[in-house]
Amino acid sequence: MDTIPILLIDDDVRLGDLLKDYFMKYGLALTQALKPSDGLLVLKNKRFDVIILDVMLPEMDGFETFKKIRFAHQIPVIMLTARGEVMDRVIGLEMGVDDYLAKPFEPRELVARVKGLARRSVSTQRINFKLKSQELELDTAHRSAALSGKDLHLSTYEYEILKLFMLNPGVSLSRDRIMDELRGIDWEAISRSLDVAISRLRNKLGDSAKQPKYLKTVWGDGYCFIAQVDEV
Repeated sequence: MDTIPILLIDDDVRLGDLLKDYFMKYGLALTQALKPSDGLLVLKNKRFDVIILDVMLPEMDGFETFKKIRFAHQIPVIMLTARGEVMDRVIGLEMGVDDYLAKPFEPRELVARVKGLARRSVSTQRINFKLKSQELELDTAHRSAALSGKDLHLSTYEYEILKLFMLNPGVSLSRDRIMDELRGIDWEAISRSLDVAISRLRNKLGDSAKQPKYLKTVWGDGYCFIAQVDEV
């Protein structure tokens, strides 16, 4: 299996060493740059699928670094913020940062987020692709999903929600983030019924809120697709 190249721009050498060893277990090849200038230089000479960017950096902060990255590259970026610094997250998301994670964090969650962004990045480069999770299969060519070979007859909203979850397995998605990610849809009319749409989707998947096989409720946060997802 090919490894996924990841760039970490963070001046914490110990964090980089720990993540490099941990990422290897999941097929992620991490390169660390200790300064923004080093990170921008390595980006000119090497391809990366995802960039992990710290807010607190020498030379310039993560926001300025992100502007320089986005000027020349469309690589997905995860920004690392200090826990409790809500404004950092707001600013980052408004600038177009793809995801954020507060320090300290669980390495496994970072792996899940990185893989989700990498999968989305690769998938958006192709018009048609399929995702499979156990008996569940999603087909973007036909904008449909099937369970054990039987069409689920999803509505547009249900299909888009399921696609978003399957592109981000293991990542807890809040209601606000779901609506932000699917901003191409007129969510204003159904924002109050998001939970209802997810409930209907669960029913079609044969899922249970108490014993979920695919969609788990994360109390106080949102929902998480807990099953493994593969591209076919």
